[in-house]
Amino acid sequence: MNETQLAKRIQGRVVAITGAARGIGLATAAALHRRGANVVIGDIDESAVLHAAATLGPDVEAVRLDITDEQSFAAFLARAEERFGPLDVLINNAGIMPIGPFLDESTALSKRVLDINVAGPMIGMRAALPGMIARGQGHVVNVASIAGTAPVPGGLSYAASKAAVISMTESARVEFAKSGVSFTCVMPSFTNTELIAGTVGTKFVPTLEPEDVAEAIVRGIVSRTPDMYLPAILGPIVRTQPLIGRRLRDWMNHLLGADTAFLSFDRSARSGYDERITSASARSH
Repeated sequence: MNETQLAKRIQGRVVAITGAARGIGLATAAALHRRGANVVIGDIDESAVLHAAATLGPDVEAVRLDITDEQSFAAFLARAEERFGPLDVLINNAGIMPIGPFLDESTALSKRVLDINVAGPMIGMRAALPGMIARGQGHVVNVASIAGTAPVPGGLSYAASKAAVISMTESARVEFAKSGVSFTCVMPSFTNTELIAGTVGTKFVPTLEPEDVAEAIVRGIVSRTPDMYLPAILGPIVRTQPLIGRRLRDWMNHLLGADTAFLSFDRSARSGYDERITSASARSH
């Protein structure tokens, strides 16, 4: 599909994006807005999301959003519909990623990861789906991670949360198959946002830019693709991993450096992000 066709399919759609003050969320908002979508962005960091909206244009709506709070999420979607009309697409993008040895991570932080990364998208779907089902159309995009498909030493809570997002998206797709609502799960590998600060990535797999993920999301909205592995080459690898056995899989992960990527990193380079995710200030990819 060429750019003209893509823009034609996106123009006029009402899209709400969580965790959109920075990173993948902001890049996705920009990609959709550029093609004529009516975009509403939410983030718990109010000053950052207002600034993000200002950079995109006066016709982009910004709302302070706590995705773990049902009333906040309901108000976010209500504002989208007040401003632009019925919601076409919800993009659940907000998330946090602490890394390091599991036993060094506090129980409180592990619970926070699950509250934001898992309960947040569930709250969002619960808020958006009734209206979409009543209209017989709509699309939910959940941003997970390739980390949810494989063992991630040093990222136990994050990987667990993203595995849950993958499962919930597929379960919703089947449960609501006759409703007219589509579901897409986006699974990027290392992406150049604050989440990977201080890490070196994995060998042989290029680090993505937020704009790469954003473009894939735009095309996923148009094509209504259920699963999106980024980069695409990871799709066949992920799908065949269960067939090759743990020993070979673990050897491949070691070859890629995936078994140490979240254990050997520059803590000072992550200090700003780590401080932010343990406060109430930022929940964006």
